[in-house]
Amino acid sequence: MILSFDEVGDLLDQMAEEFPEEFYRDLNGGISLLPEAKKDPEGGDIYIMGEYCNDMMGKYINLYYGSFAEQAKWERWTEEEWEEELYTTLAHEFTHHVEGLAGERGLEIKDELEMEQYRQERRS
Repeated sequence: MILSFDEVGDLLDQMAEEFPEEFYRDLNGGISLLPEAKKDPEGGDIYIMGEYCNDMMGKYINLYYGSFAEQAKWERWTEEEWEEELYTTLAHEFTHHVEGLAGERGLEIKDELEMEQYRQERRS
């Protein structure tokens, strides 16, 4: 099942309201759902579902509708799986934000290690 961009946007809005107000501290760019798919810049078949950004534009979370749609098509997601993947990704990106506020990098390091391991396995 492929949900439309607007359907995913509505789900994301509902989910975002479930997170505590404290999670939004200094998230001055908010949460954006972007239409494109974003592939791993190192190549391969991995889609980036979301990312936490902290740059000259501020602190914000981007989620990539096209990446979710590609995975949903490939894995034949149900609406419940869409909801689960969206929520998991949003929570993951919020964790990056909250860790950043605390000066921590634990999840960032874990993500880097997992990606490096995946890339090594693909080369083997």
